Amino acid sequence: MGNSLKKFDVLVIGGGHAGCEAALVASRMGAETLLITLSRETIGQMSCNPAIGGIGKGHLVKEIDALGGEMGKVADATGIQFRVLNSSRGAATRGTRCQSDYLAYKNVMRQRIESQPGLKIIEGLVDELLFHDEKVVGIRTISEEYFAKTVIVTTGTFLNGQIHRGKEKINAGRVAEPSAKKLSFCLANHSLKLGRMKTGTPARLDKRTIDWTKLELQLGDEHPKKFSFWDTEILLPQVPCHIVYTNSSTHKIINNNLEKSALYGGEINGIGPRYCPSIEDKIVKFADKKRHQVFLEPMGFSSESIMIYPNGLSTSLPEEVQYEFLRTIEGLEKVEIIEPGYAIEYDILDPTQLKSSLELKKIKNLFLAGQINGTTGYEEAAAQGLMAGINAVLKTRNKQPFILQRNEAYIGVMIDDLITRGVMEPYRMFTSRAEYRLHLREDNADSRLSKKGWDLGIISRENYNQFQKKQDSIIDLMGKIKIEKVSPTRTIQNELKKLGESPLKKVAKFSDLLRRPNLNFKKLLNCDFFIQKIELANYSYEVFEQVEILIKYEGYLARQDQELKHINKLERINLPDEMVFYNIPGLSQEVIEILDKARPANLGQASRISGMTPAAISILRIYLRTKQAA
Repeated sequence: MGNSLKKFDVLVIGGGHAGCEAALVASRMGAETLLITLSRETIGQMSCNPAIGGIGKGHLVKEIDALGGEMGKVADATGIQFRVLNSSRGAATRGTRCQSDYLAYKNVMRQRIESQPGLKIIEGLVDELLFHDEKVVGIRTISEEYFAKTVIVTTGTFLNGQIHRGKEKINAGRVAEPSAKKLSFCLANHSLKLGRMKTGTPARLDKRTIDWTKLELQLGDEHPKKFSFWDTEILLPQVPCHIVYTNSSTHKIINNNLEKSALYGGEINGIGPRYCPSIEDKIVKFADKKRHQVFLEPMGFSSESIMIYPNGLSTSLPEEVQYEFLRTIEGLEKVEIIEPGYAIEYDILDPTQLKSSLELKKIKNLFLAGQINGTTGYEEAAAQGLMAGINAVLKTRNKQPFILQRNEAYIGVMIDDLITRGVMEPYRMFTSRAEYRLHLREDNADSRLSKKGWDLGIISRENYNQFQKKQDSIIDLMGKIKIEKVSPTRTIQNELKKLGESPLKKVAKFSDLLRRPNLNFKKLLNCDFFIQKIELANYSYEVFEQVEILIKYEGYLARQDQELKHINKLERINLPDEMVFYNIPGLSQEVIEILDKARPANLGQASRISGMTPAAISILRIYLRTKQAA
């Protein structure tokens, strides 16, 4: 065993989106890191939809980027259609999304992994974790052992994965890639609670066999907005997507073949994602709906890239039935399938067994990230991978873990949801999950998190200087907007009239004008009275955007700040690891059992556990205060 003497600081199992972020951040923090993956060729592969971001998910990508992660940068380099979703709504609900060239994405990510100093890559299938005194100390493949101070498991759908297509079953983590069955048994043997979930993917279609003249066009934004706060560019040509619709014939074929579906034929036991259902689920659960929208999304931009991803047609029906229902859709009458759709079942670990750091409570030095924790989506996986990588390094240095609270980041919301509430279905991020989404916007992720990324040693000096310069510009412009005034002269009244605005009744500050619902910087930048007092060249578009949002939301943000102060008080009251809840007078037996099982780290976390009551939190608070006084 030639590698048995080599000991790493951090060992990452899996080269998917969680594994890539974990391995990169660990090595960038100076840890000797090993990434073990089945194949170098599939590092960073987009196994399902070749897209990054969306509502809630775009927030995660921005936060990953603000902390110094890689997903946003790679998305910018390989995106072929960018759109800001909910662009007509408030800033807190907007979500950036890009369609990616799936080959370019994995190639760029792989290049960044392979060129990262301090990061070693090996190919292999992990059969077993190595333990000593309830600590993980390494891993074993079929031929080698590798030792590490910390191990991060990011197995995606490979943990005891099984592909379903009709009655056909294949043990695999992806098409033509083996399932990690032994690793699943190894985890189960250490008294860890496992569950079973499923996801699915549609057929990949041959674009040369589609009648594009019949289809509805969906263009990207005229001025694409990139993900990264740093010096990235959108490099690839931008391409359109198209929209098609299922119809009564499509639905009839699917209904007539439901017993052949792995999902409805009893082959699958795992729970699927409610917000990304299969076409069989849609037909059954929304039987009154006469059609369903399907987005035909190109998987690449070049003429050689012939695969189309029909977003909305995930299925586990047999290949011949897939052909039959696809060809009922207008424009797809002669379509050919390159790769049939399928469902996949895989094992997860109950995430309530995790600490906030993503380390297991029962097994020291073992961290989990991605779908193994019950989430779905590249973005959710990458965010967990980043946090697990950071905390694995901190653990090797005997430092306190890096925890993001619910009021600091969507990443904090997601991890807190997972560890306090667990999962009944694959977890997907939405803006509605965040109580403080006015604070947690895409546009201010750098303001919230980049200083933390710098303190952790992830963000470069050049990028941090760039960040500080932007923050200084925001403060400077905000000051001027709140000081500079405008008088109700005839010239100014005429300019406001041209903008469709009511006239001034008295002298007003620029900030008062910006608070008007229909007035924004885009309009003010064309007004002489504004240009004469504000040096436009001194400020970027992003700075104007930040100041406008802060001015328009100022009252709402101030009220939410008061709420956050109360929440922060609870978060700061820690519950000792060894705390015995049975000794606390006034707690019900039910609450004691809930607390003993969940072992929350603080009162804030305890308050969010299902079954906890305000009365129980008050009892805990008084008990801790009494103990401190004693």
